[in-house]
Amino acid sequence: MVNSVLGPLDESDMGFTLMHEHVMVSASGMFKSYPDLLGENREQRAIDCLKRAKAGGIDTMVDATTFDLGRDPELLQLVSRESGVNIINVTGWWLDVPRFIRGVSPNQMAREFVKDATEGFRGTDIKAGLLKCAADFEGVTPELEIMCRAVSRAHNETGLPIMVHSFPTGHVARQQIKIFKEEGVDLTRVKIDHSNDTTDTEYLKWILDQGCYLGLDRYPGRFVSPEMRTQTMKQLIDMGYGDRLCPAHDCICLHIHNERPDGSMPDEHALALGNPDQFLYMHRHVIPDLKEMGTTDEQIDALFIDNPRNFLSGH
Repeated sequence: MVNSVLGPLDESDMGFTLMHEHVMVSASGMFKSYPDLLGENREQRAIDCLKRAKAGGIDTMVDATTFDLGRDPELLQLVSRESGVNIINVTGWWLDVPRFIRGVSPNQMAREFVKDATEGFRGTDIKAGLLKCAADFEGVTPELEIMCRAVSRAHNETGLPIMVHSFPTGHVARQQIKIFKEEGVDLTRVKIDHSNDTTDTEYLKWILDQGCYLGLDRYPGRFVSPEMRTQTMKQLIDMGYGDRLCPAHDCICLHIHNERPDGSMPDEHALALGNPDQFLYMHRHVIPDLKEMGTTDEQIDALFIDNPRNFLSGH
């Protein structure tokens, strides 16, 4: 069983799964304190977005929104219930470590993350189904190393898998995996995300050879074209790694709406303009392209059904 925002979810009921998405990205407390910054009809817009995803064949998604990215478990619960899409939320930390908690120990943070997974996010009975840590172009800073070690220790206590925001251009996963090894993490329960921000298959093969999964979860993405992202995925499948690849979009339903110079407000946030297909980009573009390249239906089922299920359940 996997912790979803609606309670325990049998792995056999996960179906077609996207392993790195967001219902909302903002800042901690934003949804309750300054909700109008997220535009009008917020809840209904998110529900409608996931209803379209459900109608298009999406059964489950991992919401990778941590506390510092504005996680609101009750919003996720509402959206999941009304849309019919299973949502699995994370605990852990992204990149924004505020000054007032700098200096906390890994053990302190690990205890908090364990509570999120075993008791529920504070004030709710909604339990985390994964752990998350992050590092970006600056590498693993001292603050982010604390969070990485905290997530590692929470993993060792709870058995939950770990998803990792990383920066492939700088080979940052080498630093992150080194820490995981020092902490005794089972690397087969680690997924290194945003890995299709590079076409460097030598580096990606090194990560896979450590035992990790790859999150190929930026579509359509920037810097690397969607076509090259899909070609890189096909190369990895042909190299024999198709059983540890997890494609997704890193799509966001709700985000800050930026006022135009004339004072008017757009109907949608700027990030949505880059992917009007939202959570259905895979079905409309990537899967057809993979099939045209010779990928079999069985291999595609592995990417979106078998691999997410195996990663989350530890099979």
